[in-house]
Amino acid sequence: MEVDLDRARALRVLGRGAMGTVFLVAADPSGPGCGGRYALKVFDKRSSASKRDADRRARWEVTLLSRLAHPHLPSLLGTAETPDLLAWAVPYCPGGDLNELRYSLPDRVFSPAAIRFYIAETISALADLHASGVVYRDLKPENVLLRADGHVTLTDFDLSRLLPVPTSSASTSPPPQAPPVFHRRTRTFAAGHHAKREPTVSSAASAPKQQLQNLVRFLMRSNGAALELAKKTKSARVSPVSRKFAASSGAAWGKSYSFVGTEEYVAPEVVSGYGHGFDVDWWAVGVLVYEMAFGRTPFKGKNRKETFRNVLHMEIDFPGDTQRRMPELTDLISRLLERDPARRLGYAGGADEIRAHPFFAGMAWDMLAEVTRPPYIPPPAEDDAAAAGEGFDVRDYFKKLHQPPPPGSDTSSSDFSSEF
Repeated sequence: MEVDLDRARALRVLGRGAMGTVFLVAADPSGPGCGGRYALKVFDKRSSASKRDADRRARWEVTLLSRLAHPHLPSLLGTAETPDLLAWAVPYCPGGDLNELRYSLPDRVFSPAAIRFYIAETISALADLHASGVVYRDLKPENVLLRADGHVTLTDFDLSRLLPVPTSSASTSPPPQAPPVFHRRTRTFAAGHHAKREPTVSSAASAPKQQLQNLVRFLMRSNGAALELAKKTKSARVSPVSRKFAASSGAAWGKSYSFVGTEEYVAPEVVSGYGHGFDVDWWAVGVLVYEMAFGRTPFKGKNRKETFRNVLHMEIDFPGDTQRRMPELTDLISRLLERDPARRLGYAGGADEIRAHPFFAGMAWDMLAEVTRPPYIPPPAEDDAAAAGEGFDVRDYFKKLHQPPPPGSDTSSSDFSSEF
């Protein structure tokens, strides 16, 4: 369905990032949302330093969204494109994200029961992605949104990647078109798949010696560039710097060699450059569970270099007598945060292996969205019918971004800056 940008009235900005600005939009009764509200992500083709690659990333996300059909993954409501803008609409999640919810709690940690609920739904979403051959690669609390009914929805798929999956576990629906080769990424924004999988990560030892030597040299160069590129942002995503060599060799091995992710959530195999597969998402689940339980991520250092060193070498620290009081929870974290992907929970049996862990005993996996009551129900959304008439035009918003500032004005704190 086409989104009519002539009639779309944005009520406010939900988030900004390198890949676009997200608006809360009052829905046209004849368009997506049918009289309610929706989130509109808009990619400004003029604002990216690498326009061609950013455009490909945006189109990959739209393509993927058009194929998703899972209760904990977003659906594509509609799209719009002009010579300067590419926009796509998805359902609005009024409950914010898990990070916002955690900070609203008195002690800023979740109970084991709440963790079990939110992580179970997140695992179901990741399982569906994996079954379609998509590795997510950007799991963090800011990307786990809460719908009006309290259930979760994953968001932000531009760092995802299509990888080969075994025929026995492939989805019955055709997979989306493989994402293209991208070169740079500097930012993220915060707005606000379910079949058994055989292991797809294979050893690089079978590659020719010269090819491996070339790969190591490439990774050393690209990792260094990615680290330098990411210095501008507090919780930076480590982004694909160049995939040309890695994409040609990694696809045959069922791995990606992109240096990509959010620094506190990246898996050791991403930091080391050995190549990664679907198992990086299970590592990120372990980091997310730890943060929800203890209010901090397990490997965060004083700077990016120390964080990556901790990811590679530091032992997991469980506060106090947590291991005695919550043995199932700490065991789940420990097994997900196994540095060797081949020993990590989920490697051998995919999501089903994680579902079978004692921490999830009694969980009705097939009926999560129907019978499980969420720990938190967002308050009813305000009626924006009146506000819709006072909203602003999305296209005018971006026109202002590209207007030259008045002579002598200070633009360092402009609300319309595309850099963060």
